[in-house]
Amino acid sequence: MSALKWIGGVAGWALGGPLGGILGFFIGKMFEGMTSGEYAVDNGQTHSTSYKRQQTHEGDFGISLLVLSAAVMKADSSLKKSELEYVKAFFKHQFGQEKAAQYILVFKELLKQDINLPEVCQQIRFQMDHSSRLQLLHYLFGLAQSDNSVCEAEIVILKRIAQYLGISAVDFESIKAMFVKDTESAYKILEISPDASIEEIKKAYKKMAVKYHPDKVSHLGEDVQRQAKEKFQQLNAAYEEIKKERGFN
Repeated sequence: MSALKWIGGVAGWALGGPLGGILGFFIGKMFEGMTSGEYAVDNGQTHSTSYKRQQTHEGDFGISLLVLSAAVMKADSSLKKSELEYVKAFFKHQFGQEKAAQYILVFKELLKQDINLPEVCQQIRFQMDHSSRLQLLHYLFGLAQSDNSVCEAEIVILKRIAQYLGISAVDFESIKAMFVKDTESAYKILEISPDASIEEIKKAYKKMAVKYHPDKVSHLGEDVQRQAKEKFQQLNAAYEEIKKERGFN
């Protein structure tokens, strides 16, 4: 089965709108030539900006990751092997060796192209639920940190992506604090200030435990849920750090 037909079989809403335009152009270029009339593509982009929210599937999440990963990897004008290996590892665990190889072929082509972030993120924002978008941002921070540092250019592009995806500034800082550590990281993860009362800390933890619970992204596949568990563990670690610092149980 060709990559174009295979990806069409695993993705839903991602094959419409700007994402579908990008994929229709590049997969067609690489494997089958342009598919007449299927994607309504003009120079790799679609003209449609009307969306109807549907269930996000593994394929939709994976395709969104491909496009946004390419944008993050190009942010510092240096494509690193560690970042490519991070992407490969995720897709191998999520989809298996054969399917991951087809995704990576498309990904390498995407790295050569300019990506219209506002349009792509608009489609993702309107189609993907909030928990999935938070997990998407968490993955992208992991990608940026795969070379053991998150540079300023990467933070800038990640902040832009978060804004376009409709992720609030406090949610952005919470996830950022899991990867970029400072003396207030534990409080930022819980989305509170260091002068919060013990009662406020407890309430914040309960709220964040609901927001970051791995079950909220179980429909996106085992590897995404595994990463969600890692995020949940960092939330718990931050809470334990604050409890120890402030001396309460």
